[in-house]
Amino acid sequence: MAKRSGAAAVTGGALLALLCPGVATADAPPREVSGGYAALTLADQDVSLDVAAPAVRGSGDRAWFPATGGGADPEVGYADVELGGTALLTSAPGKQLPLSGLRLELDGDTGTLYSRTAVDGRARELALAEVTSGAEPVVRSSGVTWSGLRAALTEDGAALLSAGSGAEFVTGDAFGVLDVTVGTGSGSTAAQDTPQPAPAPTATPTEREQAASEPAAPTAAVVRSALAPGAEQRVSGEGFEPGEVVLVSIDQDTRYQAVADGRGRVSRAFPVYDTAVEGVHTVELYTVAGERGAVAEFGVRAPE
Repeated sequence: MAKRSGAAAVTGGALLALLCPGVATADAPPREVSGGYAALTLADQDVSLDVAAPAVRGSGDRAWFPATGGGADPEVGYADVELGGTALLTSAPGKQLPLSGLRLELDGDTGTLYSRTAVDGRARELALAEVTSGAEPVVRSSGVTWSGLRAALTEDGAALLSAGSGAEFVTGDAFGVLDVTVGTGSGSTAAQDTPQPAPAPTATPTEREQAASEPAAPTAAVVRSALAPGAEQRVSGEGFEPGEVVLVSIDQDTRYQAVADGRGRVSRAFPVYDTAVEGVHTVELYTVAGERGAVAEFGVRAPE
């Protein structure tokens, strides 16, 4: 965005991070959110962004905030999602603004970012920004995804950021790009509401049966055991939940994400940096909340 004289630019990181849980402006959606994330890419390097768990910081000023609650209706492309983690926004003068309790409401290819904050000593919910996208959301049986959402501050949002960061913002300032994916499970609402016969009594499972019923730990594997700098590698994984968002970290640097298919499998191609040193490197697949994951190793040969 074009910078104004005397004004410090703020990124989508600040914008998303200001969202707080509040009252939805539409009827309650029929399906509970079962995981997902909002990925944020900063638009301006003059403002730095750090995060606190369960949010995850990636490379290139990109961060993931896990969906911790709310509801969604994939059929109409609606979602009202609460996001976990805290964003720590630091402006050029060194003033830091911690932001948590995030909430994002989306309807088709538009939406609104909200924040519940204190104004004149009273709690009040503000519409911080309007978000738009040039593409319709992608609807799957297990969830819905919005890509390339761009946000612009409302008058109230600009005033709030100006007061909280020590920088100057005006209505309509652009802040970055959001990619949002939420899971809703594969079952339909009608099927969930249909009464089912009570199950017949069963014997108490043994410890062996209980262990067998527990989901297997995720696994990860790479296509090429060794390759040269600059070549393309691919990692695949199994054992995740269908529709679950999985982050991909290369040498402990989170760069990509993937969504597990109906069998809990993921696959992601990625380039090995031209500057990668000779030796063993790692690629990790893990859930947004960091609760489950798997690591695979591959070798990088010396440049020829």
